[in-house]
Amino acid sequence: MPSYDDVCEALEQESPEVSRGKMFGMPCIKAGSKAIAGLYEGDMVFKLPDEAVRERALALGGAHLFEPMQGRPMREWVQVPEAHADQWLGLGRAALESKRG
Repeated sequence: MPSYDDVCEALEQESPEVSRGKMFGMPCIKAGSKAIAGLYEGDMVFKLPDEAVRERALALGGAHLFEPMQGRPMREWVQVPEAHADQWLGLGRAALESKRG
């Protein structure tokens, strides 16, 4: 199963605009200056503005809207458990693509 670092490396190889940084005190993947994904408590979070992609991600067992502050879910961000790490790279690519679009 791919790790957070594997996803970072793959996206960095696929796009020169991808870099690593920090967001909300967690490691994150940026496209340009904007965060598109991150690592939070062993799960990955992805910014998925496309509703169809977001709904597919939310359908994964245990996935939910990212809520870094209790009671304030981020409507475009989905937290995907490590149990679905095989989906992380595809979701990272979707987040990157939505940033470009």
